[in-house]
Amino acid sequence: MRKSAFLLAIAPLFFTLAACSGESGTQVNTASTPATQVTRNIANTVKNRGKLICGVSGELPGFSFVGTDGKYSGIDVDVCRAVAAALFDNPDAVEFRNLNTKERFTALQTGEIDLLSRNTTWTMSRDTSVGLQFAPVIFYDGQAIMVRKNSGIKSLADLKNKAICTQTGTTTEQNLADQMRKRSITYKPVVFEDVNITFATYSEGRCDAVTTDRSALISRRTTLPKPEDNIILDELLSSEPLAPAVAKGDPQWHDIVKWVVYSLVKAEELGINSQNIAQFANSNDPDIKRFLGTEGTLGEGLGLTNDFAARIVKHVGNYGEVYDRNLGTKTKLNLPRGQNQLGIKGGLLYSPPFR
Repeated sequence: MRKSAFLLAIAPLFFTLAACSGESGTQVNTASTPATQVTRNIANTVKNRGKLICGVSGELPGFSFVGTDGKYSGIDVDVCRAVAAALFDNPDAVEFRNLNTKERFTALQTGEIDLLSRNTTWTMSRDTSVGLQFAPVIFYDGQAIMVRKNSGIKSLADLKNKAICTQTGTTTEQNLADQMRKRSITYKPVVFEDVNITFATYSEGRCDAVTTDRSALISRRTTLPKPEDNIILDELLSSEPLAPAVAKGDPQWHDIVKWVVYSLVKAEELGINSQNIAQFANSNDPDIKRFLGTEGTLGEGLGLTNDFAARIVKHVGNYGEVYDRNLGTKTKLNLPRGQNQLGIKGGLLYSPPFR
């Protein structure tokens, strides 16, 4: 009877061990195994498809905008084109999908798009709980407020009990609430999902102010009936590092997008651009040789050709070229580079070594 009692007592232990073992007999540490981690191979999917599907805004001049000719332009668009250049040696192998702020993350999580390049702020919660992985920052920005020049509004304090237009479900909405709460300033939030409705409401005078990233305000101001009648307050509400993002679960794809962005920056650091790249073909500089893929096998580590960075520069240019044609002093936006200058020139941008 004692023997029977002992067997009954330890039987649950055997069942527990069996349940914790795989077919190989190796015990699985369930405590450290993510329950919903999904492994993907987006690079192969994109290559087999023959084109990249990239989520953008499509409505923000300088970042992503569809012209009257149906062509996309902007710094976000050029990131997509750079990835396509690295993969296919063809910057036009991209299908763009216009997404609003509400649908952008879902489109990435569900695989509707391969890459999100849509003036999106890199935040901790998006990095940890939304299932995103961010590539390097392509534009350092800050949130600001635009008002009509004749409003008499000069600071946040002047917005007490005023109506402020913004987009719902964004860091913009949250930052505004935080800053006004911190200053004990009451205001009337007027929120919309659609950015066009947000600015149309402001333009019609139904809001006293409108807030979003400073660069977006400068961009949107150019589309208003009388741009000169609107001013952007000097006061910044936040820091907004804007970066492309991919879905978690595919380290290789994240590495590809990450090093495509770094390639744009490194090319400018090395003085290589789309106009002079041919002159560097026979360079003896080991840094340049590794970067252009004439020496070493850095591209193979990404699952790309070794000249992937050369492809990017040839078709899209370096970061400075991308910035100048979309946001620079010769564009309507006329945005000085400021903190988006290279680190060697006092800015925040620099690339890790290509070695």
